Amino acid sequence: MARKMVSIFMLGLAGYFVFENRYRLMNMLLGNRFLRRVAVGSIMGMPGIRSKMMDSLFSGPSEFQ
Repeated sequence: MARKMVSIFMLGLAGYFVFENRYRLMNMLLGNRFLRRVAVGSIMGMPGIRSKMMDSLFSGPSEFQ
């Protein structure tokens, strides 16, 4: 029981650390060329995200009123 509590606490502490330093971690990860390619490739592999991004990029001219 105590081991499970320690595991939950450590997981929560790690989550808090990641949340507090999320922008620093993103800059560090995306500053690396290989990791940036992997991240973009994995995000573009998700059909919903890919279709929304492609629709917004190549939707054609918007009408001005």
